[in-house]
Amino acid sequence: MTRKLDQTFTYRLHLLHKVSDHESHKAYVDGVGLSMSEARCLATVGSFEPMSVMDLAEKGNLNKGQASRAAQGLVDKGLVVKKDNPNDARGVALSLTPQGRRLWKPTMQLIEARNQQILGCLSPEEQATLSQWLDRLVAHNVKK
Repeated sequence: MTRKLDQTFTYRLHLLHKVSDHESHKAYVDGVGLSMSEARCLATVGSFEPMSVMDLAEKGNLNKGQASRAAQGLVDKGLVVKKDNPNDARGVALSLTPQGRRLWKPTMQLIEARNQQILGCLSPEEQATLSQWLDRLVAHNVKK
């Protein structure tokens, strides 16, 4: 038996992603004055610093070009600093500036609020179960 397209997991996941990205972008611009990719990168750098652009792309779920552009945008805004990477002479290490560190906390609070808005129709137990399922799906599908 073939399912209708709008009943497939990938279709519904893409729809949720599209809807949540639209709302998240608006929340980031209104809440912290950053685009979604800039906010995602600020959150990622602040959570894992110092890090390379390649690490930023991987941990921020971005391609290298998106990560590079967003990092440069954050550098231009004085939120991130690029330093020579002591482990890679060709690369840079990204870290938050004091101004970036001050914006990191409200960015993380906004991310948490968005997550609660998205998951708000689920009980705490259902949220925990979904989290476990997502961890299993990621582990099953991510090739390392």
